[in-house]
Amino acid sequence: MNLDWISRAQRLSILPPYVFARLDELKARAREQGIDLIDLGMGNPDGAPPQPVIDAAIAALANPKNHGYPPFEGTASFRTAITNWYKRCYGVDLDPDSEALPLIGSKEGLSHLALAYIDPGDVVLVPSPSYPAHFRGPLIAGGKLHPIILKPENDWSIDLATIPDQVAQKAKIFYFNYPNNPTTATAPREFFEEIVAFAHRYQILLVHDLCYAELAFDGYQPTSLLEIPGAKEIGVEFHTLSKTYNMAGWRVGFVVGNSNIIQGLRTLKTNLDYGIFAAIQTAAETALQLPDKYIKEVQERYRQRRDFLIQGLAELGWQIPPSKATMYLWVPTPVGMGSTEFALNVLQKTGVVLTPGNAFGEAGEGYVRISLITECDRLGEVLRRFKQARICYQSESLLSSDS
Repeated sequence: MNLDWISRAQRLSILPPYVFARLDELKARAREQGIDLIDLGMGNPDGAPPQPVIDAAIAALANPKNHGYPPFEGTASFRTAITNWYKRCYGVDLDPDSEALPLIGSKEGLSHLALAYIDPGDVVLVPSPSYPAHFRGPLIAGGKLHPIILKPENDWSIDLATIPDQVAQKAKIFYFNYPNNPTTATAPREFFEEIVAFAHRYQILLVHDLCYAELAFDGYQPTSLLEIPGAKEIGVEFHTLSKTYNMAGWRVGFVVGNSNIIQGLRTLKTNLDYGIFAAIQTAAETALQLPDKYIKEVQERYRQRRDFLIQGLAELGWQIPPSKATMYLWVPTPVGMGSTEFALNVLQKTGVVLTPGNAFGEAGEGYVRISLITECDRLGEVLRRFKQARICYQSESLLSSDS
């Protein structure tokens, strides 16, 4: 049946091109050809969640009470586990009844917050590059984006002084994320103090994405926005169990902070979903209560992968400083090659999947993101393929390739 007469909503037409579509086509074709793909594109952790989390989920599945609709605001025990986690990790006191809300993953919450608070034409401050949900959610809501360009010479940090006063006066929401996806950049406590003061000065809602809170290395401890005096008055912070606890497919995260802001998001969500399956919330409680020993093991796993790949890429001409946090490397493309061109070329020549930096905004052009989501033996295979295909930071054969 021809449905050409049905037009899509205009909000879909304003979304930027989805560069993953071409990659998906080539990945499918490569699999059909029997190519051994090594997918380092998505931030999709390898392996299963910790056994105590799985055991808690299995036990919860056996409880008939968990199979009905869960409370819209999440179970009281999960909310308490969230606020206890914040108190233990950051010394932040939160009310589990009003200042914490479970989410079907942080991406869902970040996007729905935009629908709850952004009207068409509202100015939204968003760094570039940034996690796509930080700008796609506001675009879907009809917001007017003001990109804050992050630069390598500034260590990919937000320079608040570059925001014109007339823009700041009109801005309604400021999305940001440290430790940063995709650049792996971190921000000192002083920056958080500055952005809180900035938000108070211009009455801007702060939305901080702290999804890499535990994935920090070499003694570095990320800062929570809510540690900063005055932050809870104008901001919220999102977190997810996807990365640290290998629960990406479980779809569970949460938002904490200002109770009024959270209530607005909750009101929207009561009209869109029924919350998280109660058995998953029980498993998430267990994850947040795991001993520090588990977190240190996760950190060490990613640190080893980081160091292994950085050393191997150095032999191919890339000089990449060790990241203090996240599960990625942010790698410049060879001179003269764009992000998409390089990522597609690498996929075709080696079967290795990388994420083009321009998927994270225009300022991500000239970089690719590599996810550290496989063991060092497979990362060694990546390096072997790169060497065999003569893929390096400055490669005449790669630059001249017409494939």
